[in-house]
Amino acid sequence: MKTVFVTGGSGFIGSNLINYLLKRKTVKIVNIDKLTYASNKNFILSNNPLYRHYKIDIKNKKKIDTLFDKHKPHLIINLAAETHVDNSIIKPDAFINTNIIGTFNLLLASKRYIDNNLFFKNKFKFIHISTDEVFGDIGFLKKSSIENDPYRPNSPYSASKASSDHLVRAWIKTYKFPAIITNCGNNYGPFQHKEKLIPKVIINSLLFLPIPIYSNGRQIRDWIFVEDHVRAILHLTRFGKLGESYNIGASNEISNINVVKKICQKLDYLYPSQNKKYKSYSDLITYVKDRPGHDQRYALNTSKIKKINWKPITAFETGIDKTIKFYIKKINE
Repeated sequence: MKTVFVTGGSGFIGSNLINYLLKRKTVKIVNIDKLTYASNKNFILSNNPLYRHYKIDIKNKKKIDTLFDKHKPHLIINLAAETHVDNSIIKPDAFINTNIIGTFNLLLASKRYIDNNLFFKNKFKFIHISTDEVFGDIGFLKKSSIENDPYRPNSPYSASKASSDHLVRAWIKTYKFPAIITNCGNNYGPFQHKEKLIPKVIINSLLFLPIPIYSNGRQIRDWIFVEDHVRAILHLTRFGKLGESYNIGASNEISNINVVKKICQKLDYLYPSQNKKYKSYSDLITYVKDRPGHDQRYALNTSKIKKINWKPITAFETGIDKTIKFYIKKINE
């Protein structure tokens, strides 16, 4: 049975990916995650024989080398990353260390491993998961970003991800390294950390706390349900061309304020307010000062991945319903 390394497997996307793989029962999974504040520590049964977790920082090259030699992976899916833009503005150090140096260490370890194990040289793949934010603010006139558009990152977070993408690309070109780079839009769904927009809106609503909206809330993002992203990643492990980059998205361009209003409307129906002060959850919306360098719009052209027969299957209405019901249940436990 083949072994898959998932870095950052206790994060939002990583935990959904691992759960998906465990249900299929076709591979052994090694989760390499140092368990930060944003980790989902309770998403997997620890007694599953196909699953191992190692609490290791990907900056620790010696321990990463040891895991390669011990478990001999066929595939690495690199999801380990610091991702919250606000945090990157306040304290960028962690983003440089994890997103750049951590990825560099994984590339070094992977190259050493396949150079010393000829059996795996033609069987090994490295899937590097990145973001649409590396393309920067595309404004309201451009249609969408394609894979070979220039990178124009505007936050410490997106700059660190752009840097890691460039490292992977350099390994591909210099060493013929068997890697694929993916760039995805905003994910949402169950088990996402409360600092992100959608869970923050739901949780603050249910607790009758202010729902903070930067500036006028007209910033546009392309939203994809996390299970669709997971399916896309695994599709690329089978059908993606090594050395290529692929955009992953669901063509759900929605402004932040419209996402918030939609959630409030659905909560008004699903879980009506019992608070006399707030007849509608939308009464909690509070506009706050915009953050520095706030990009107005991201959007991805996904025609390339669609040519190899992948497409999203979860409509935003369906995905947001599932997400809201998950957090209603969670807050009432």
